[in-house]
Amino acid sequence: MIDHGPPYTVLVIDDHPLFRKGAGQLINLDEDFELAGEATNGVEGVKLTRQLKPDLVLLDLNMQGMDGISALKELKAHAHESIIIMLTVSNSEDDIVAALRCGADGYLLKDMEPEEILTKLRRAIDGQTVLDESISTLLANVLREENRSPPLNQIEFTSREEQVVLLIAEGKSNKVIARELGISDGTVKVHVKNVLRKLNLGSRLEAAVWAFEHRYSSIGAQHHRES
Repeated sequence: MIDHGPPYTVLVIDDHPLFRKGAGQLINLDEDFELAGEATNGVEGVKLTRQLKPDLVLLDLNMQGMDGISALKELKAHAHESIIIMLTVSNSEDDIVAALRCGADGYLLKDMEPEEILTKLRRAIDGQTVLDESISTLLANVLREENRSPPLNQIEFTSREEQVVLLIAEGKSNKVIARELGISDGTVKVHVKNVLRKLNLGSRLEAAVWAFEHRYSSIGAQHHRES
């Protein structure tokens, strides 16, 4: 979640000139957003992100040289505050899972309607993980097939971890969770790490999908505690 109001700055990292131009025009036509800059590849994108510190980064997946996943890893490794959204043509299961497990804050497809992309970006600004609808279903199916998590009755969350799981399931970012629970971002990260370890999962988005798959709502959590 971004702490200041609009306009929110956006950096576009994509090796296709026509798409960069179109994305830039879309961003500048909306009063909530402002184009901070453009990068033609991952190396340039990482450098510009460090220099400009944009609120949002739209990152293509398949680029020459440093690809989107490598750029994402580089940015996440250095604790950048920018919200990073993958915006690509690829709906490959491997690409989607790789991006989300590397910490992407969302995964959108380029064939989405422009207005829908802007709506998703506003949700990302509010601290939500944003996905194309088809990707949500696909990811749920992938996790179901992998079936790596232990049975629900074998998972023992602390009361705080349970609160964190419920807020993750609502698409809340660590910063938003910290604010709602009155704890520090660092404490939230520790709880998220413990939740992922207990679920045998690799990302907070997988935990959100797990909660959805198990109908892990506040009612479900109460039933789990009493069983």
